[in-house]
Amino acid sequence: MTEIAGYLAASAAAAASLAARPVAGAVERAARIVADALASGGQVLFCGNGGSAADAQHLAAELVGRLARERSAYRAVALTTDSSVLTAVGNDYGYAEVFARQVQGLGRRGDVLVAISTSGRSENVLRAAAAAKQAGLAVIALLGPVHSPLDATADVALHVDGELAGLVQQGHITIGHAMCMWVEARLAGNR
Repeated sequence: MTEIAGYLAASAAAAASLAARPVAGAVERAARIVADALASGGQVLFCGNGGSAADAQHLAAELVGRLARERSAYRAVALTTDSSVLTAVGNDYGYAEVFARQVQGLGRRGDVLVAISTSGRSENVLRAAAAAKQAGLAVIALLGPVHSPLDATADVALHVDGELAGLVQQGHITIGHAMCMWVEARLAGNR
């Protein structure tokens, strides 16, 4: 087997594990939290580093734009996109505060933070989750296979199996898409 074939087989196994594990119920709980916040006029904040930052932006775009159906835009923001805020906060307070500071400024009781971390140990994501809980936001964590400090902070912690970050990130975007589709259906009155 070639390296590519091995990676594709591992990718398929990681995707299959999402259906085999009791993940669907947890994804629905997370989606219900998001839908309830949006229906009440709240917003969803997303954060993560590296590939998880790209996933944060991708999932925020699915909510603001659309994923599976025509509908009104939903309030969602990726905290990874404002370079002036990131660099100013990083310079003045340190990189560990770049998301927490934005949660403090933008988040309101009843909003949701989706914290994405393949390791589950990114300090800036952990601090964002702590700031969110302190401000009365719900926290949904998309994590890798190992226990994380976010398990104790999150209202729903969704773990994805995978030995490589790319396999975990693939699971995160799959879960994110499932969550966004459920939210669209729920807010359209179909759930």
